[in-house]
Order: sequence, then structure tokens, then C-alpha cells
Amino acid sequence: MPVTTIDTIAALRAELDAARADGRTVGFVPTMGYLHAGHGALMAAARARHDLFVTSIFVNPLQFAPTEDLAAYPRDLDRDRALAAHHGVDLLFTPTVDEMYPGGPVLTTVSVAEVSAPLEGRTRPTHLAGVATVVAKLFSIVGPCHAYFGEKDWQQLAVIRRMALDLSIPVEVVGCPTVREPDGLALSSRNAYLTPEERAAAPVVHAALLAGRLAVDAGERDPARVRAMLVELIGAEPLAELDYAEIVDAATLQPVDPLAGELRLLAAVRFGRARLIDNIGASVT
Repeated sequence: MPVTTIDTIAALRAELDAARADGRTVGFVPTMGYLHAGHGALMAAARARHDLFVTSIFVNPLQFAPTEDLAAYPRDLDRDRALAAHHGVDLLFTPTVDEMYPGGPVLTTVSVAEVSAPLEGRTRPTHLAGVATVVAKLFSIVGPCHAYFGEKDWQQLAVIRRMALDLSIPVEVVGCPTVREPDGLALSSRNAYLTPEERAAAPVVHAALLAGRLAVDAGERDPARVRAMLVELIGAEPLAELDYAEIVDAATLQPVDPLAGELRLLAAVRFGRARLIDNIGASVT
């Protein structure tokens, strides 16, 4: 069936408030569009668990620094609408920038200290505040629900979880496993930027993370050694330009030395125009 598209906040709130008043549960999958199988997995999770579910498509300008790719970010609303219908989306929310930020320049932002500071926070200092701000706004618009996010953007997921906890937002944040190509490359809208040569090289990121986890599983407890392994393996690929590679506490994203508890290995690597991020978990009991 064709998906119902809504482009105003008032109309979406009215639909979802009516659904909850009828006792229906709401699932929510926020996206920036250019949908792929990773988004499809989130939609499948929401569709299986809820009476009604909504997907948003909004390329949020607050997430982009002046030097980044806002204008070039891939967009194809007709294709996205067809994929949303295929995955059983009930409501597709497609607001304009003026609808989301009607007062002009945004004066109120949300920042999650400490969790936002390392990793992406060092290289893209405004990005996660932009994420937290738009997600807080979307949660306010959608209301009580379960919201589904991919684990590929692990720091983003940690920021959103902490934001919802700190602000007592009545949304259950659900993380879903990263969807990968057969060679291990994490699905991402930015993969569209890769040349054929860069696409062939890109799986080195996941391979390095796997090697780091194997070292932890084998007993390595020195984070510097694990990081050095990641740097060496990724650096061996001539087309890869490393932004960072780290192993940190999975919830706080802070350093752990010696390694213990629930951990996350994360990396950000540039391949030409594409900046790819990936991560995997490790556990030390």
C-alpha cells in the first residue's frame, strides 16, 4: 500500500496522539533519507513490534559543519517513499527545514557532555550536538514510542540514550545490529561516494576492528597495544586516511586501562570523499 506522507508537525502529532488514544503502540525510525538495507532492518524491527510506525526523513543542517557535505548529501525522496512503502511504513514524516526550525537560526541546542567529547567530538565538534538537538525535537514531536537506531553510529546511539535518560523523555531507545555487505563493509548512505577502488579497499576498517577484538579475546588488556594494531592495519591500506581508532567503555566512551567490562572498538576512516565510521563490541569479564 502507498505510504501516507506527512510534512507538518501538527498533522503528525494529531495522527500519533489518536493512535495512542486507541491503545496502539508506536514505533519510530528517524533517518536522513537515501534509505538502504540498514534502514530496512530498523523498519522491520519496528514493523514487527508495533501497531503503527513512523519513519522520518530529514537532512538536518545542524549536523553539518560549514566545510561538510550538506548540499551534496544524497537525496532521492521518490525512491525513499517506495522503499518505505515496501517495508510497511504507516506514516512518512518529511518536514522542511523551515518546518523543523521555524524561528530561523537555532538558538536552543542540546549537548550531552562527556559522551560527545571524544571520537567524533574531537574531529566534528558540532556534529553530535546537532544530532542530539534534532532527535530531542523529533522525540517531542512523535511522543511516547520505541525509537530504533543502528549500532553503526555507536557514539550517536550512546548520546541519544543518555539524552533521553537525562531529560526523562518517554521514549525507549532501541539499538539494532549493524547491517553489512558480505565483505564486512557497514551499510551507509555515504558508501555512494566511494569509487570502485575505494569500495574495494573500504572493508579494511571492519577487518581491523575484528583483529582488535580477537586480540582482546586472546587476553590483551593494554588499550595502547590494541589501538596500535588498529592504526597499523588500517594504515597499511594506501587509500585509507585514518581519523581515529580507539577502544573505550561501551556506555561512556571513556578510556579504560586496563581493559575491562563492556568495550567498543571504533574507527573513522576517509576514502576520498567518503568518511566512513564503524565499530564492534568486545567484552572482558
